[in-house]
Amino acid sequence: MAAKKITPATVRADFNDPAAVIHYARAAHFMGLWASERVLIGRYFTDLTAPLLEAGCGAGRATLGLWDAGYKNLTAFDFAAELIDQARSLATTRGAAAIRFLHADATKLPPEICHLMDDKPRISSFKSTTDNCHPLDDKRFGGALFLFNGLMQIPRRARRRAALRHIHRVCALGAPLLITTHDREQNQVERALWRLEALRWERGEQDPRLLEFGDRYFDEAGVGRTFMHLPDRAEILADFASTGWTHTFDALRKTIAPEARAVRDFSDECRFWVAHRGP
Repeated sequence: MAAKKITPATVRADFNDPAAVIHYARAAHFMGLWASERVLIGRYFTDLTAPLLEAGCGAGRATLGLWDAGYKNLTAFDFAAELIDQARSLATTRGAAAIRFLHADATKLPPEICHLMDDKPRISSFKSTTDNCHPLDDKRFGGALFLFNGLMQIPRRARRRAALRHIHRVCALGAPLLITTHDREQNQVERALWRLEALRWERGEQDPRLLEFGDRYFDEAGVGRTFMHLPDRAEILADFASTGWTHTFDALRKTIAPEARAVRDFSDECRFWVAHRGP
């Protein structure tokens, strides 16, 4: 029987799995923002009053970290309903019930994302299609974040670009976007491993569940199954350029700030990216 290809439903089910929910809820309760995240958020998100959007918020690790850092105008969403339930519960116990948590998909943002920019949302403040929304300029988000490689857990490059376009549409001109990815060219070992993987793809011997070169689907102890796309630098630069974002900064996490052992155990090395919303 042929192996089934990875789909968004596959990824959603993996994140709603109890093992994954416990893993991310524990991080939300005990870890908070990484040192590298605090550095870049402080550098590029300078207005504490600006409305911010966090995509792929999971159980609220970074969202609650932003709240604790003084950012009080927060909207966060994730497409895994179980994780959003965890985030809402944690926010309530932390006195941060004012954070707006939504169950939503980054590749087709719902009208509610636009509505929540205003305490009294108006139908006339945006026009929508089946998968898009366009707030008025003065109702757009002042910045967006898509942390812990969340963008790279969307199957297919076309869908990842769709997510970048949707976030672009709901952000104000010049708004910063902060994301992370893995980097398959970060060192000699990674480059060698991916050369071998390229040979597998040429011979048709890759994992049949995968969709594109750079994809991985693996089991991780205590987390469950994880889909991840590992890009190279040129891929992300091209994705930014094609979706209206102007690249501003990128660097490996280890060059930004030393991280606690708990963070290094929680996440492999990654690359941070900052872009700003163009016209």
